[in-house]
Amino acid sequence: MRINLGSADRIARIILGLLLVVLAFVPALPLAASPILQWGAVIIGAVLIVTALVRFCPLYALFGLSTRKVSH
Repeated sequence: MRINLGSADRIARIILGLLLVVLAFVPALPLAASPILQWGAVIIGAVLIVTALVRFCPLYALFGLSTRKVSH
């Protein structure tokens, strides 16, 4: 597993992932009204957080992308 996430990408993923997980359980929002939307948001949020923590995104690897700066 090669690192393919840069710092800005990791921070954005953590923030977005946490927002999705937290907002899925706010009763006044439409995400909490439907179990499918709620758990979908939780799963997507968790995937974003995990990929940020391990610094690897399988989709980036599949398409040959990287946001990591390469030091020379």
